[in-house]
Amino acid sequence: MTQVIAKIKEKFAKWAVLKEEIHFEKEGPFFKEREIWWTSIGFNIGFEQRGKNDKFERPVLVIKKFNRNIFWGIPLTSKSKEGKYYYPLVVHGIHASAILSQIRLLDAKRMIRRIEIIDESHFEKVKNKICALIKNDL
Repeated sequence: MTQVIAKIKEKFAKWAVLKEEIHFEKEGPFFKEREIWWTSIGFNIGFEQRGKNDKFERPVLVIKKFNRNIFWGIPLTSKSKEGKYYYPLVVHGIHASAILSQIRLLDAKRMIRRIEIIDESHFEKVKNKICALIKNDL
C-alpha cells in the first residue's frame, strides 16, 4: 500500500509542475462548441476523471463556450458505458462515451490539440441529456 501512495504522490507532484507551466506558458487556442480536444485535465482526486500520459490529457467535448478563455467541457472515455450519466459517441472511428456527470469548467489554456467536431444532432442530444439530468436530479 505504501508504494501505491508513493506513486500517487509522485503523480500529484508532476501535475502541480505541469499545471504551473500551463498557467504561465501560453494562451488558449481558438475553439468552438461541438469540438473535441485533447485537454490537460490533471491528476484529480478520488473518482474525478483524470488525464493520462505526461500531460495528464483526456479527450474533452466543448459543450458551452462562455468566452475565449473558459468553457464547460465533458471528458470522454474510450470505454463503452451506458446509463443516464453517459452518452455514446464515435471519435475517429473509436467508440467512446461522454461522461456527463463529470462536466466541469475548464480554461482554454488546458487545450492541447483538436481531435474533431461532432455533428449537430449528436451535440443536441448530449445537451438535452445534460438538461434532463439537471431537471431530474435536483
